[in-house]
Amino acid sequence: MNNFEYWDKRNGTIYSTVGHWQGGVDVNIQSYSLVGDLMRNCSFMQLHILNATGRLVEKNIADWIEINFMGLSYPDSRIWCNQVSAYSADTSTSVVGAASAAILAADSRAYGGGQTTQTCMNFLKKSYNSFNTVQSFEDITSTAPFKNNKPMIVGFARPIDRDDERLAPYEENQLKLNIPKGEYLKFAYQLSDYLLQHFNLSINSGGYASAFLLDQGFSPEDSYKIKAFSVISGAIACYRNLEGQPPNSFLPLKCTDIKYTGPKIRKVPD
Repeated sequence: MNNFEYWDKRNGTIYSTVGHWQGGVDVNIQSYSLVGDLMRNCSFMQLHILNATGRLVEKNIADWIEINFMGLSYPDSRIWCNQVSAYSADTSTSVVGAASAAILAADSRAYGGGQTTQTCMNFLKKSYNSFNTVQSFEDITSTAPFKNNKPMIVGFARPIDRDDERLAPYEENQLKLNIPKGEYLKFAYQLSDYLLQHFNLSINSGGYASAFLLDQGFSPEDSYKIKAFSVISGAIACYRNLEGQPPNSFLPLKCTDIKYTGPKIRKVPD
């Protein structure tokens, strides 16, 4: 193959393995008919997961992931990505611009849905394998970075309240949806018990969801795609809260609110 054969083959042609629209007839998505099958038998979350991963999961799995989305999209403008959305409304940005900016703001290693889930899943996969080769929880936690003498493990800490109000509905709905507790989730709770005993840390929403997704056979990369827009609902609510308000209604500041701590006033040399 010469250096240009690959590109020459694609010159003026779009190749796709994910879907194909047949105008006025149907849409093929991963060999499924959108009009004839998916729109009649599947939920939007099932369709989203199919588009994100290529897998058509059972409805109960998609329903649980939808509940997880609810737990990632609070309509509270104090949350950083929602602040971005609220400020966007305050500056007359469109709701699409505000929501897009909020999603980008939540694409964070510290919080949000996508990157944190991916990071936690990678840690759980590695730790679970280590634990099954007779490594202790002490050995496992020692591989994590430490801050203030505590391991910094994504999915097993919370910046404000240690108790996570989302865990109870996650567990209740998993039981109601007849989804067995898998080995990764059992392991995650064992790790949580150890962290609580030794460091006063425990599993949070991200840790639970990461273990759940691993138990369902999703890769960390798949899960990042699934959760790409998980904060959008709360962001739109915070946009709506500021929509139509007078300019500068969101967190207005007075000059006196700013405390100057720099050098004292100096004369400019002649």
